Amino acid sequence: MKLIFLGSGSAFTVGADNFQSNMLLISEERHKLLIDCGSDIRFSLHAAGFSHLDITDIYISHLHTDHVGGLEYIGFATKFDPRCEQPNLYLSSALSNELWERTLSGGMRHIEGEIVDINSFFKVNKVEPNNSFYWQEIEFKPIKVVHINNGYYIMPSFGLFFEIDKIKVFITTDTQLCLEQLEEFYEQAEIIFQDCETSAFPTKVHAHYNQLLKLPEAIKRKMWLYGYQPGALPDAKKDGFCGFVKRGEIFEFSDLLITSASLKPTKL
Repeated sequence: MKLIFLGSGSAFTVGADNFQSNMLLISEERHKLLIDCGSDIRFSLHAAGFSHLDITDIYISHLHTDHVGGLEYIGFATKFDPRCEQPNLYLSSALSNELWERTLSGGMRHIEGEIVDINSFFKVNKVEPNNSFYWQEIEFKPIKVVHINNGYYIMPSFGLFFEIDKIKVFITTDTQLCLEQLEEFYEQAEIIFQDCETSAFPTKVHAHYNQLLKLPEAIKRKMWLYGYQPGALPDAKKDGFCGFVKRGEIFEFSDLLITSASLKPTKL
C-alpha cells in the first residue's frame, strides 16, 4: 500500500511546481482511493501519470474548492466515458446535502434532456457521526476537526485516521491547531500528515508553522507537513519535524516499516 501526494500545496498554489493537497492511496492490487478532489485535480492526476479512468473511489473532507472543485470534472468524465463505472463517494453525512445543493448542482444539475442529482454521477456513501467506512478491508475513521469558526457555528473538516500494515496514520486535512481535540490522535498515530500554513499573513483557519513549532517534540518527530504556501520554507527537519511533503512523493507502508522515521518517500 502506498500514499502518493498528487500535490502538497495550499488552495491557491500557483507557479511553484505544486498542486493542491490531494492524495491517492493505492493498494497492492492497484485499487485507488482519491483523498479529496480539488479544482486542479485533472492537472495533478495527469502530472502523476493518472486520469479519470483511475478514479473509482473518492473521500471528501470538506467543501472548499481545493477539496471538491474537481468533482465536476470526475463526475462528467466518468459518466460519459463508457469505460468507467460510477465512482464511490465517501463523506460525512453532515456534508452530503450541502455538497450537491451549495457546491455541485449549479454546474452539474442539467445534462442534455434531463435534470439530474448527485446520484447520477456518484455512488454516495454517507458516514454517520462516530462511524467509519471501509475501503479494501481497511477501516477509515473520519475525525472531525475545526476548520472555520464563523462566530455562529463551526465549519468542520473531517480528517482521516486509519491503520495500514500495523502503521497508524492520521491525515488532519484542513484544520486549526486544536491540541486538546487532536492530542489523542496525535499520540495514537505513528505517522501524521499535518496541514501547515506558512504564509506571512496567517488566515487563522489553518495550523500555522509557528504554532506547530510549540508542539511536544514526540509529536513533531512523527509529523510530515503539507498544505503550505509557495515560497521559501523553514528548515522543518532542523525544527524537529519529519519535513515538508513535496509534490509526487510516495509513502510506502509495509510490515517492515512500523515507525514514521522508517518511511522513505521517493519521487514518482
